[in-house]
Amino acid sequence: MGSKQIAQETFDDAVQENITEFEMEPEEAVREAVQQFESQGVDLSNIVKAVRPVSENGQRQKHQILLTLECLGRAVAEQDVARLPEQLSALAAQCKEQLAFRYLAGQSGAYPAVLSACQLAAPDRALLLQAFSTLAALLDGQPDLLDAAGRELLLRSLRERRGDAEVTLAGIRCVRHACLKHEHNRQDFVKGGILPLLTGAITQHGGSAEVVRTAASTLRVMTFDDDIRVPFGHAHDHAKMIVLENDGLRVLIEAAKAFTDNSGVLSELCATLSRLSVRNEFCQEIVDLGGLNFMVTLLADCMEHPDVVKQVLSAIRAVAGNDDVKDAIVDAGATDLIVLAISHHLGNPQICEQGCAALCMLALRKPENCSVIMEGGGALAALQAMKAHPREVAVQKQACMLIRNLVSRSRDLSRPILEMGAELLITEARAAHRDCDDVARAALRDLGCKVELRELWTGQKGSLAQ
Repeated sequence: MGSKQIAQETFDDAVQENITEFEMEPEEAVREAVQQFESQGVDLSNIVKAVRPVSENGQRQKHQILLTLECLGRAVAEQDVARLPEQLSALAAQCKEQLAFRYLAGQSGAYPAVLSACQLAAPDRALLLQAFSTLAALLDGQPDLLDAAGRELLLRSLRERRGDAEVTLAGIRCVRHACLKHEHNRQDFVKGGILPLLTGAITQHGGSAEVVRTAASTLRVMTFDDDIRVPFGHAHDHAKMIVLENDGLRVLIEAAKAFTDNSGVLSELCATLSRLSVRNEFCQEIVDLGGLNFMVTLLADCMEHPDVVKQVLSAIRAVAGNDDVKDAIVDAGATDLIVLAISHHLGNPQICEQGCAALCMLALRKPENCSVIMEGGGALAALQAMKAHPREVAVQKQACMLIRNLVSRSRDLSRPILEMGAELLITEARAAHRDCDDVARAALRDLGCKVELRELWTGQKGSLAQ
């Protein structure tokens, strides 16, 4: 993707020039304009790549989404509530088609128009649902559009209509879109009281799969650190608030009991639990509340669902940060399931990475666990993953770390691991991936292999080695 940007008008002019000056057909004119700008390093992800329609008198009209927006604007200005459903529905449908449509609408005043429609729609439940759906579609990928008035409207609606599952769901979807990759919105929503509204929604509407899944996902978003514009976020603080002030772990684990056959909801709950495992006592509380049993059962029952397997492995890896929980995980028989997951999904690099990472955490500082992992085929599975994904640095790195942890306090395991061909695979990983150098070298050293150490600085005259 290039870093240069152009205006929609500039692209439209280029397309029109291709049609009038070079007599191209409309589709060819668009393709030529795209090729022309992309060859100059221009990012066209926010550009509508279409020919603007021509009216009967030969004048170029606006893009369709802008015509829809004009109709909505008139309905709002005239407070014509009867016309709002049709216009909101049309705008939402076009916004959902692609980011370029949403971006053009957002740059052309769609947000204030939609927000005004939400305010007009407040007394009418059905219309409010439609307005929130349009707002969510508009905010998707454009969280900067949200302002204080919109935030307060969402918080007020979630408080006043907390008993209404559909309105709650529609409002939470808006909040989620507004908080993705936007730290200030996250912090403002948390200050405004969104966390108890989210945990409350899961408890109050525990029978609604969509409410539970979306609210859990939104809680997880509050723990993200994904806004590159902000040097330090409040992800850790938000995770602690969810657990300590809003009983988040219990709420999520209790919610799981109602959806034993819904892998989508359980996967979402697992992913959120892993984001909340930020302190030793939180990891232990997850076990005490039955969360570990739920994860192990889910892994066993949903082995054919790669998305679920990946999330469960990530959650097990997270809670295994607590040394006591490591033992509980091994005692629950999870190691065999993790090895099975890696072997069963050997072609999936993300599962291989998370599986190796989970085993790596279980082996850390735990020689007894290392023996269990070895007996269960964990080392062999990790080496098979390395062989299957030589170009995936994350897989190579986690597998190297696992091998190192297995032998660092259990030297007797070195020979059987070396006989599996570990030295060659680790040496190849070290040569292919700069990020693997340290962990690969440590693994080779602890396996008893000869390792060439690079001496970066000797303290003698001269500077650091380049």
